[in-house]
Amino acid sequence: MKKWLVAILFGSVLVLGACGGEDEADDNGATNDAGQTDGGETASAVEEVYESNCAACHGADLAGGAANLTAIGSKYTSDELKDIILNGKEGGMPAFEGRISDAEAQDLADWLAEKK
Repeated sequence: MKKWLVAILFGSVLVLGACGGEDEADDNGATNDAGQTDGGETASAVEEVYESNCAACHGADLAGGAANLTAIGSKYTSDELKDIILNGKEGGMPAFEGRISDAEAQDLADWLAEKK
């Protein structure tokens, strides 16, 4: 009985060992032919920051009631957008300094600057 159990365990180890061995793919987005990712993780992180902090006023589709952001990149640069995000803007845009990190504000500003 012991020999049978040892044989089963040894065989299981061999089978499981043969199945593994490859590195798991990094889930940062799709990989193109050059082996580069499409930045999927970054985009979703920015979208999460937007969803958590901006969507209530600007809408999930960027076209909300407070201000339409669908083409905001044609009006402001990334640096100007970061300043507005962190320091607010007269007329209703609150400051988010202290609510989001500087890096999150920069990523969000870069993302919004692409909206033209």
